[in-house]
Amino acid sequence: MPRLHPHRAFWVVTATFVMVLFSSAAPSPLYPVYQELWGFSAFTLTAVFAIYVATMLISLLTVGALSDHIGRRPVLAVALALLIASMVLFVVADNVGVLMAARALQGLATGAAMGTLTATVVDLQPTPRLGSAITGAAPAIGLAGGVAIAGLLVEYAPAPRFLVYEVILGLFAALLVALLVVPETSERVGFTSRRHLVATLSPQVTLPSSVRRVFVAAVPALVATWSLGGLYLSLGSSVVARVFGVENHAEAGVLLFTFFASAAVTSLVITGREAATKLAFGYPALTGGAVISLSGVLSEALPLYVVGSIVAGSGFAATFLGALDSIVAATPTQQRGQVFSSVFVASYLAFSLPAVVAGLVVSHAGLQATVVGYVAYVLTLAILGALVNAVRRRSTRRDASAAEAADHAIAAPR
Repeated sequence: MPRLHPHRAFWVVTATFVMVLFSSAAPSPLYPVYQELWGFSAFTLTAVFAIYVATMLISLLTVGALSDHIGRRPVLAVALALLIASMVLFVVADNVGVLMAARALQGLATGAAMGTLTATVVDLQPTPRLGSAITGAAPAIGLAGGVAIAGLLVEYAPAPRFLVYEVILGLFAALLVALLVVPETSERVGFTSRRHLVATLSPQVTLPSSVRRVFVAAVPALVATWSLGGLYLSLGSSVVARVFGVENHAEAGVLLFTFFASAAVTSLVITGREAATKLAFGYPALTGGAVISLSGVLSEALPLYVVGSIVAGSGFAATFLGALDSIVAATPTQQRGQVFSSVFVASYLAFSLPAVVAGLVVSHAGLQATVVGYVAYVLTLAILGALVNAVRRRSTRRDASAAEAADHAIAAPR
C-alpha cells in the first residue's frame, strides 16, 4: 500500500493528537447534565474524573515505551480503536457505571496514545520549529476545542448527551483509516526475550541517563503548568457558575476556552525561540495570570478573571514548551516514546491529583478558599521552577565560558 509523504503524514498525526485531547475534554460540560439526570454526588463526579486519570496513568506506565519496540503505527491503531469503543459507551451510557466504564476505557487509550503521538510528531516534523509548535499547541487546541464545542452542543444542539460523542466517533474512524497510509517512523526492533517484554510492560518510569538531569530540571515547569490546567478544567465550571453566575453551558465553555485558546496562540507565536527564552517569559506570565485570575474570583469581577485566564494561558504554553524543548534536545531518537510517556506521566499526575484533592476539599472548605489554596500551590511550583531555571542557565553559561577559555588556552602559541 502506498504511503503518505512524511509532510502530509505529519498533519494526519497532528490531527489525531488534537482529537485525542479534544475527546478527553468533551465530557466536562456534560457532567452537570449527568448529575441532574442521574442525581449523583460531587464525590461521584470526582470519582468519574479520577478513574479516567488512573487508567491513563496505568497505560502510560505500562505501554508508554512500547512504540519504541514495535513501531508507532500499531500502538496508535489500537489506541484509536479503544477510543472508538469508549465513544460507543458514552453514547449508550444510561447510568454512572457505564459512564465510568467509558471514562476508564478512554483513559487507557489516551495513555497509550499520548507519548506515541508526541514521538511521531517529532519523528515526522518538517522542521524542528514546526514540530515544537505542534507539540505545544496540540494539547491546548484539543482541550480548548473539546470544552468550547461540547459546551455549544450541550446548550444549543439536539440530543446533547449523544451528538458530541457521535461526531468524535466518526472523526476517530476517519483517522484510523488515514493511519493505514502513514509511514512507520520507528524501527521495529522487537524484544530480545520474554523477560525483556515483561520488563518493558512493567509499570515504571525510566529515562536514559542523558535525559535525567534535564528532565528533573523541567519537572517544576511540567507540574506547575498542568496543575493550573487541571484547575480550569476541574473547578473552572463551578467558578464560572457559582462566582460569576454564568449558567449557560455555551458561555461557560467559551470562558474556559479563553485559557486554552491563549495557550494555543502563544504556542504558535513563540515557536522558534530558544527554550530559555520561552521559560523566561513563561514563568512570570504563568504566575501573574494566576494571581490576576484569583483576584477576579475574590472580587467577583468577571473581566479581571478573563484577563488573568488569557495571561495565564500564555504562560502555560511558553513554560510547557520551554521545558519540552529542553527535553527533546536531550532525547535520543530511538527512545522518544519512552521519554515522552514519562513527560505525560508527570504532566497528568499534576493535572489530575490536585484536581481530585480540590474536588474533595471544596465541599468542606468552600469554593473560594479551595481556589486560593490551589493557586498558592501553583505559584510555589512556578517560583521553584523559575529558580531552578535561573541556576541552570547560570551553570550553563559558566560551563560555556570555561570551555571557551580552555579552547583559547589550547590554541594560544607556545
